[in-house]
Amino acid sequence: MKLENTLSQNDQPLEWRPLSPNRGALLGGPPLATPVDEIDHIRGASNALVTVVEYADFECLNCARAFPVLVRYLDEFRGTLRIVFRHFPLGWEHPSSALAARAAEAAARQGKFWEMHDELFRNPGMLHREALHAHAASIDLDLGRFGADLDDPSLISRIERDVTSGRASSVAATPTFFVDGARYANSRNVEALRDAIFDAAMRAAGGG
Repeated sequence: MKLENTLSQNDQPLEWRPLSPNRGALLGGPPLATPVDEIDHIRGASNALVTVVEYADFECLNCARAFPVLVRYLDEFRGTLRIVFRHFPLGWEHPSSALAARAAEAAARQGKFWEMHDELFRNPGMLHREALHAHAASIDLDLGRFGADLDDPSLISRIERDVTSGRASSVAATPTFFVDGARYANSRNVEALRDAIFDAAMRAAGGG
C-alpha cells in the first residue's frame, strides 16, 4: 500500500475550541494512545519532566510555523522538556509529504534525523527529490546511501507505525500535540502551548 493513500484528510481540524483564561481548557479530547518508546524520535533530556508528542507533516505550513517555537521551548525548558516527533503525512492534501518523511527516516539511518527534520521545516516547499538530496548534502550525509535508503520500501513501515499510532489517538490534523499524554486542545495556537508545558512541569515537580 502506498503511504500516500493511508490518509485522506486534509490539514483542516475537525474542531478548534477557543482557549479560555482557565488553563484547564488548554487540554482536552482523546489522549495519546501509544506511549513513547525507544523507537521514537526524541529531542531533549531523556529524563525530562515533561514530554510533548507532536504529530506533524513536513509539507504542513502550520507545522513549519510551529517548528521555531518548539525549538525555543526546548531552550527555555532545557532539561525539563523533551519533544517527540511522529510522522503524520497528509498525502491527499500534501503530495510531497510522504517522500519528505522518507527523507527524514533515511537521514535517521545515518544518525541525523533531527538535522534533516530542521532542514525540511526551514525550507518549506523544497521537498522534491532534487531538493531532498540538496538537504542531505547540507547536513553531510553520505549521498549514495541516502539515495538508496530513500527508495527502501522498509522506510514506509516505520512511517506507517507513527500514522497508526496517530489514528489510534484520533489525530486528524497537523500539527497535533500531546502534553504528557493529554491532548493539547488548540494545536494551531503554539504560543499558548507554553502554558500547558509550564503547568505540566509544575505538576511533575510537585508544585501543583
